[in-house]
Amino acid sequence: MKKIAFVVVCVLGGLAAAAAKALPGTDEVDAKVDAFVQSELARQRIPGVALGVYRDGKMTKAQGYGLADVEWNAAVTPDTIFQSGSMGKQFTATAVMMLVEEGKVGLDDPIKKYFPDAPEAWNDIKVHNLLSHTSGLSEYETGARTKVGGPFYIRMDFTEDELYKKITEMPMDFKPGEDWAYRNTNYVLLGILVHKVAGKFYGDFLQERVFKLLGMTRTRIISEEDIIPRRAAGYRLVKGELKNQEWVSPTLNSTADGALYFTVEDLRKWDAALYTERLLKKASLERMWTVEKLNNGKPNKANYGFGWEINNVNGHRVIEHGGAWQGFTTHIARYVDDRLTVVALTNLDSGHSNPKKITSGVAAIYSPALKPVEEKPIADNEPQVTQMVKALLRELADGKAKPEQFTEEVQKRLFPDEIKELGPALKEFGEWKTLELMERMEEGERRNYRYRAKYPNLTLMISIALTKDDKIAKLNFSEE
Repeated sequence: MKKIAFVVVCVLGGLAAAAAKALPGTDEVDAKVDAFVQSELARQRIPGVALGVYRDGKMTKAQGYGLADVEWNAAVTPDTIFQSGSMGKQFTATAVMMLVEEGKVGLDDPIKKYFPDAPEAWNDIKVHNLLSHTSGLSEYETGARTKVGGPFYIRMDFTEDELYKKITEMPMDFKPGEDWAYRNTNYVLLGILVHKVAGKFYGDFLQERVFKLLGMTRTRIISEEDIIPRRAAGYRLVKGELKNQEWVSPTLNSTADGALYFTVEDLRKWDAALYTERLLKKASLERMWTVEKLNNGKPNKANYGFGWEINNVNGHRVIEHGGAWQGFTTHIARYVDDRLTVVALTNLDSGHSNPKKITSGVAAIYSPALKPVEEKPIADNEPQVTQMVKALLRELADGKAKPEQFTEEVQKRLFPDEIKELGPALKEFGEWKTLELMERMEEGERRNYRYRAKYPNLTLMISIALTKDDKIAKLNFSEE
């Protein structure tokens, strides 16, 4: 799905590098980058990847590795087209900020200004809440909602009005600004908002105001009907076997939450523009790259701005975002203090590929100061909790987790659909080798734990919260 799912990694034989186009950089660095990317291609079982490395908005390296189309044995090249997944959200956020600069939209405007018939529960949702995923809206793109018979069945076509109506019928997860939760729903609504305000489909707005201006001639909205040269195929791993991407209806494949085609060559032009004011004023860009605060004045837990995450590596600021959709995963990391950007576009599902692993590894080759320092575990003074987590991981993998182990709120989120999807993924990893406690914090009557689970071929970070009666109040997974 377009959401940033927790990612997993497996093992396969390597695929050879394909066509290359490299500008400044030593042969030694190029060789190290090639060896590293090819090793990740093999380790993660990715058919193909396009890599872009830019310095000061100029191309340093653009190269394809592996296969864009397995059936035709077609190699990835620098101008191979990949699907964006949620990397497309930064373009939607830019479109909204353009309208903000024109005075047509206000970040503090209630979204009911643009959706006057919205439910009462939306009264306090502001435009900035949609941009930063602090709206409290629930996720439209869950297994239960997109399956046959679900309100957003993924193979059905919907008009924007129909999508909006169905979104209004979903419950809220929390009050606006009280928490942060990544929801594709927010950006679907932002696309509709752009259409209402600008009077044109958000994809046409982007084409006219961004892609055409920057000369991004290969970037566009997804269309499986059109003839598009050098388009990569997307793939899934199902029980270890490579399968083609699943089909999605044309309208659900053109929403503003991540439905673009682009290349690493076009993304170089995008990166270069972000160092200038060609698209937006500096103040608007900085607003997008500022971590959104919650109602309590604290930064949101994901360090999310508007369509970007704002993080740091060893004190070096990195503005980044990933994406996953229809057998493709992507990641862009802009190390703005170093004027270095690395992009990785892959054609394998988010359950098995981790392009961020590639971007961070390549960045560290170009600049060793960007190599993350491995976090050390802390003393584990509650071994009974760790034993519970170990047992839970086994139960989840075996499909035996019990609803009564969780709070009512978490039960509603996980059971029955998400828990069914989680089990096979964990099963595929095999048995964890080590489980280490990395962090423990108390928040009122809740205890928050963060563990690092090392599996044979990947490392997962597990965040879990327990109530005073040891009910699981939070359970999240992410790749290290």
